[in-house]
This record gives sequence, structure tokens and C-alpha cells, in this order.
Amino acid sequence: MTREEILTGLYEQTLVGNGPEVLSLTEQGLGMGMEPSTLLFDALIPSLEEVGARFERGDFFVPEMLIAGRAMAGAMERLRPLLADTGVETIGKFLMGTVKGDVHDIGKNLVNIMLEGAGFEVIDLGVQVAPEKFVSAIEEHQPDIVGFSAFLTTTMPMFKANINALEKAGLRDQVIVMVGGAPVTQEYADAVGADGYAADASATVKRAKDLLAGKRALVGAGA
Repeated sequence: MTREEILTGLYEQTLVGNGPEVLSLTEQGLGMGMEPSTLLFDALIPSLEEVGARFERGDFFVPEMLIAGRAMAGAMERLRPLLADTGVETIGKFLMGTVKGDVHDIGKNLVNIMLEGAGFEVIDLGVQVAPEKFVSAIEEHQPDIVGFSAFLTTTMPMFKANINALEKAGLRDQVIVMVGGAPVTQEYADAVGADGYAADASATVKRAKDLLAGKRALVGAGA
């Protein structure tokens, strides 16, 4: 196969969620001496962006997003250490977790894949994450953004508890807070004092990039 065939195949097979073929093409590309960053930025990321665009148009639904995300995740497992070795710049660091009392993680995991595909370094704390665990992880990892995920209306109040914990620890001004999950709305996000909200994985990536750009612009302006 040619380099172009590898990239085209990666794009198309990620789009349809063919994980084994995506991994096989990734291995073939690496075996031909292709740069890990080329595979990522010229095929995998554009494909996932197209998945997001189709979701927004209503052509794709959550299952299609999930299988495409999983297909890319398999390739990322192979590429991640190679990308780190070549010093590929990440666009920001995103700390993510499902709040205390909630064990749902499908949506969170999909968001993580989309964020990683967009160039973020993602630290996933898993599910049932208590406020104090978020605080200690922020102190340890120094993320640009922290994401709180909730699937149940009964666990949504943990957003406010987490933000209060960040304020008490003196960390609130150091990190952008995003919230999301099936029952969450923009109005609720505003009410608890979050910086950002997104309704789905694709929108999360766009919102995260916008918030991060805004924060960096303020820092650059000395605000």
C-alpha cells in the first residue's frame, strides 16, 4: 500500500468504526516509516471531526460515534507512546471524572476519546470521584480544564460541591470548569458556576478549545 492509501484507509475505517482494520493500517503505516503524527493529524483526527460533523447534522447517532471513537482509541493506544517520544505538542491538559455517587461512564469515555483525538492530554479519574480526589488530582496534574460528568439528576448537585471544594482549596481561579451529562443543561451549568457546558462529545471539544483560547488570551494580555 502507498502512504496515501494508508491515510485514506485510516480515515474511512475510523469513520465506520472498524477497529481491527484501523489498528492494522496504523501498524502498516508505522512499518513503512510513516510518522505517528502524520497518521494522527492527517487521518485519524480528520475522521473523528467528520464523525462529529455527521452527528451534529443528524446523520450519525451516539452508537456510530461510540464505535468510531473506540476504533480510534485502539490506534491511539499504539500511537500515544510514540507521539510522546517525538515530543508532539498537546494543545492542553484536561482532567475528567464522573462525580461521586455516579457510575456512568460511556459518555465520559467518548468525550475523552474525542478530546484526545483533538490533541488534548486527558487524565481520566474514572467514576465515583469525590471532591477531595478532584482537588488532589488538580494539584498533582495542573490541568487547564477539569470536567465533571453526571448522568443522574440526583448526582448533579455534586457539580456545586466540587466547585466549592476547588474554591476552598484556592484552585478555582487556576482551572477552567466544564460540566456535562445527559440531564445537564446550560442553565444548570450557569447556576452552579461552571465556566462551560456542552451537550455532546463533539461540542465538548469545540467548547474546550474556545475556553482555553479565551483563558490564554487573557493571560497574554496580562489580565
